[in-house]
This record gives sequence, structure tokens and C-alpha cells, in this order.
Amino acid sequence: MSTLYPSLEDLKLDQAIQTVGSGSSLGQLVAPLSRNSLGTRRAEIKPGVREIHLCKDEHGKTGLRLKAIDQGLFVQLVKANSPASLVGLHFGDQILQIDGRDCAGWSTDRAHRVLKRASAEKIVMVARDRPFQRTITMHKDSMGHIGFVIKKGKVISVVQGSAAAHNGLLTNHTVCEVNGQNVIGLKDKEVTEILAMARNLVTLTIIPTVIYEHMVKKLSPTLLHHAMDHSIPDV
Repeated sequence: MSTLYPSLEDLKLDQAIQTVGSGSSLGQLVAPLSRNSLGTRRAEIKPGVREIHLCKDEHGKTGLRLKAIDQGLFVQLVKANSPASLVGLHFGDQILQIDGRDCAGWSTDRAHRVLKRASAEKIVMVARDRPFQRTITMHKDSMGHIGFVIKKGKVISVVQGSAAAHNGLLTNHTVCEVNGQNVIGLKDKEVTEILAMARNLVTLTIIPTVIYEHMVKKLSPTLLHHAMDHSIPDV
């Protein structure tokens, strides 16, 4: 007689797979427990807020572009090898304060003026991790597939019965990261190659496409491809 959940004695937390029983459908892969996955740790979206100390480079730049959305201020672009990338800012992070000043209600132009006038040696920000984004962790199947199709970075199809389907991946979402590595602006072929090189356990960071398109509005695809920080983050 099948049970809805395995007993605790049956679970090995470093490689456990939960199964569901419904009629003849057994053993479907859902929500792997992946506490020890390096990619999952890199992609972690932490609760709460954090303080960031940012400086400017020799050209007086932070490598950061901001965007005002719904009375909040968000990271629109983090340039590679910039001060912003070095302190761990991500696309989609919400900036709550700059040098002690609350950013709620600021326009994009006001935010950039404040950054331009800020000290080159030290800018203190308070940020929240990517409130519009979420992560999904999946196991590849025996063929090395996860079970979804992207077009221009957007998930357009999810294969029925695949790990992507069982773990809740939705269409009309844009892939922001693969195992914590930013893939925004990369060609679909490049993203597919990163997925192919990943190990069995893959964590995607996704955002609703309607929000993503609003966040990158007026940024050229060339800028996103060549300027965005696509490096593999340290943990």
C-alpha cells in the first residue's frame, strides 16, 4: 500500500527525493532536498536586509544602474568587474537606503544623481535580495535533460512529466541565473551550454517576464550581453 510521504527513516538528507503516490503514478521526482548543493547556495535569496559598502572606480563609476518600479528602487544592471559586482549586488536587488536616505518613492533619475554626487571612497547602501525572483532546484534525468524550452531567455514550454514540471517551473518566466551565475542578456545557445555543463542538480533563478521586461526597458540587448556581470560567484 503506497504512502503519501516517505518516513523520516527512509530519507537521507543529502540526496533525498520525495515521492508522491496517486493510483499508478509513483516515484515522480519533486523538490529534491539539496542543502549541500553549491549552485543552490550561490543562488540563495536570503530574507531580511543587508548593509553594503560601495566605492567608485578610477573613473568615478560604481558599475551600477538602478530602476524605479512601484515606488521602490531596484538594481537594473551590474557591470562585470565593477565595484558593484565585487560587493555582491545582483540584478533585481532592492535598494532601500543610500547613505542613510530612504529610497522609497525615488525616481530613476534621482537615484542616479545621488550616486553621482556620493563619495568616491564609501557609499553605504541597505539592500534586500531580489524580491521579485524565486529559485527552483531540479535533478537532470538520465539523458541530462531538465524539461523546458527557452526563447530569448523566457521559458516558453515545460515538458509534461519532466523535473521542470514536477518542481513547479512556469512558462512566461525569464531565467535570471543558473546555479547562481547571471545569464541575463546571453544568447539562448549560451544558456543551454551552461545548463549542459552543470552537474546533476540545477538551480534556476526566475522572474515573471512581465516584470523582467519592465526592469530592462530601454536597455539594449547588446549592453545586457556585453556589460552585465556573468561571472560565476564565489560562495
